[in-house]
Amino acid sequence: MARDQRDYYYRLAKEEGFRARSAYKLLQINEKFNVIKRGDSVVDLGAAPGGWLQVAEKLSGGKIVGVDLEGISYIPGVTTFRADITAESTVDLVKEALGGEADVVICDAAPNLSGAWDRDHAISVDLARSALQMAKKLLKPRGNFVVKVFQGDMFTDYLNEVRKEFSTVHAHSPVASRKESAETYVVAKRLLTGPVRKGDRLDIEIESVGKSGDGVAMVEGFAIIVRGSKLGEKMRVKIDAVKPNFAFADVLERKD
Repeated sequence: MARDQRDYYYRLAKEEGFRARSAYKLLQINEKFNVIKRGDSVVDLGAAPGGWLQVAEKLSGGKIVGVDLEGISYIPGVTTFRADITAESTVDLVKEALGGEADVVICDAAPNLSGAWDRDHAISVDLARSALQMAKKLLKPRGNFVVKVFQGDMFTDYLNEVRKEFSTVHAHSPVASRKESAETYVVAKRLLTGPVRKGDRLDIEIESVGKSGDGVAMVEGFAIIVRGSKLGEKMRVKIDAVKPNFAFADVLERKD
């Protein structure tokens, strides 16, 4: 069955002019999560041979930039660079090509496999971490991020790292992925730009009360909502959930 599935997407890519069968993974991810919208500016990290770039251009029609250490053959409407996705200089290169920040950063890059699974998994997670750091520097507030990661012991920790930076995060395996593959795609939407992250502990004072009756504290102009708190209370709290414009916190300790 896996062989038939692999052949199906390989043949389909040839018929429809995509450079790689992986193009259908991005198409299926986008159908489910609506990551790339018409007119979005998109950056593809580790983009060779260019299958995801073709899909991004088809879905968006906006500014599309691809980066890879290998050369990428010309794709109409797409700008490509030979550059290292872990290098700071690449950020400036990409922003200049976009004329600003990106709406979406995608990464289907995979390490050269050694066959030693623990090593391959660790390198995959390290590559995904580099992509996350690059995405945080390139994305507009509320931008979206998609990255491939191999399953393994370090996967959950990486997923939690992404969850601290985005409003909603899903781990997803599209139908076009080979059944025997351990790859998973982390789909993250709406980059958070507030000063706090889930799990942070901080001392606050309730400055106002919202319509729901919950207390509200402000941290660098960002609202922290604390259920069951009262105006003027001072307390130590733990951030429970972060949204684009506000966060919820639980009380750890009330102070005199």
